[in-house]
Amino acid sequence: MSEVQDVDVLILGGGINGCGTFRDLCAQGIDCLLLERTDFCAGASAGSSRLMHGGLKYLETGEFRLVRESAEERNRLLSNAAHYVRPLPSVLPVRSRFGGILPSVLRFFGREAKLNDRGAIITRLGLTLYDIYGRRFRAMPAHRMLSRRGLDKAIAGMDRGIIGAGLYYEGQISHAERLGLELVLDGEALHPASRALNHVTLLGAEGDIIRYSHSGETRSVRPRIIINAAGAWIDRVNATLGINARLMGGSKGAHLVVDNPALFDALNGHMVYFGSGDGRVNLLYPFQGRVMIGSTDIRIDDPDAAHCDATEAAYLCAVVAEVFPDIPVTEDQIHYRFSGVRPLPNAASDVGAVTRDHSIAELTLPGGTPVHCLIGGKWTTFRGFAEQETDKILALLGRPRKCNTREMQIGGGKGYPRTEKARADWIDRVATHAGLDRARAAALLDRYGTRAEDMAATLSGETPLRSLPGYSDRELLWLVRHERVATLADLLRRRTLVALSGDLTPQVAAEVAALIGPPLGWTKAQTEAEIATLS
Repeated sequence: MSEVQDVDVLILGGGINGCGTFRDLCAQGIDCLLLERTDFCAGASAGSSRLMHGGLKYLETGEFRLVRESAEERNRLLSNAAHYVRPLPSVLPVRSRFGGILPSVLRFFGREAKLNDRGAIITRLGLTLYDIYGRRFRAMPAHRMLSRRGLDKAIAGMDRGIIGAGLYYEGQISHAERLGLELVLDGEALHPASRALNHVTLLGAEGDIIRYSHSGETRSVRPRIIINAAGAWIDRVNATLGINARLMGGSKGAHLVVDNPALFDALNGHMVYFGSGDGRVNLLYPFQGRVMIGSTDIRIDDPDAAHCDATEAAYLCAVVAEVFPDIPVTEDQIHYRFSGVRPLPNAASDVGAVTRDHSIAELTLPGGTPVHCLIGGKWTTFRGFAEQETDKILALLGRPRKCNTREMQIGGGKGYPRTEKARADWIDRVATHAGLDRARAAALLDRYGTRAEDMAATLSGETPLRSLPGYSDRELLWLVRHERVATLADLLRRRTLVALSGDLTPQVAAEVAALIGPPLGWTKAQTEAEIATLS
């Protein structure tokens, strides 16, 4: 056995909650080791609807604390992660004036009720409460109600049974996986004694020592406290540690990215957030030149088995007709499909009624080491959840909080130009210093925020990829060197938006694998295997 490393905190799981907690603890000077089984934000954190939202529908179940926290954290992210989180005008279609009042009352008091018609009165009341809860750090306009005529001016071609809509604003995150990675990199910069590792195998616990394998080497660590941030995999991680507990109950949410120009144009930059005839809440909005459609809500026991199957894809294509009956969405338009498992608490009730709020279960190893399990939570509230857990850890360690993260900008959001003039000045300066044209510097800023400046300085003499000319060889090699890339999927699914935007083809996979294989030391067989994983 290798020499045992002593750390204050061991975090198991590199999803958004693990990454956020890692950064907060590092900011307080706490020695941390984060271990992730695959890649940072590769599990449920990569399978979300990519909205930083206040949780409008949680008003119906009386979860006011969650709505307030979510709205405040959404507003913070618009400032702290301005490179990836931007306002998204959204409409909530209305089909009647009085619909949904009785079901809303029943659901508010915890009774089961199908709600497929949110009328004008309920919509106005809900959006008014939403504005009140989001008034702190307000970054977007308050809601307003639209008549059918006003709706037609905003979004053309909606079903004639829709008499109007509520217009409000949410936040949209363009690159969720990169934000998680940047939290990790920021944490290590804040406290260099801490480290986050991806592609790790957890082997088990022997007393107070945890064993794991990384890069072919077995290692051992003795933490004072363990944080289980494995999301839907929390129970499995606990079992590996020798703890028998049933804490989790997962819900699968599938999404599609479709290439449908008519639908893209009709949305006119808006999200449509609508209740469907089966009582589900669905959404569609423009994403990377295509349209994102989501999502299902299906109980699932094995998170590794989650995928968007043919039935779910057909449902998501068909449900669009409820709001856009004259714009068919067909299977051949699907460019990308994905599914994530919401890390919900174990509950016997209907999965759609299970709380999305977060909580911390406190267990112990057989040897007495505390184990904190981070259950539930939304992407939007990761910072608040991390703050709550960090405060618990600091109390256990007897350490003071040195700073808070409420206004701490993330990664490429640091110094991000917020006005047109500031953006133009940044692009001019970086383009001049790096010897790039302005369009190239602008593209890098859009992809990586202000982190692009360090990258740009290395791109002189770059060659565009044959199969994907919007990216270059030196750009991708910079990501490999600086951003913990170990697999082809790390690069094409998470460090870039190549896969999610629908641009991943066999030719792209082959060309990129040939480019990054040599610096990563891949054999020919490994290179072929990496390409096969993306087929």
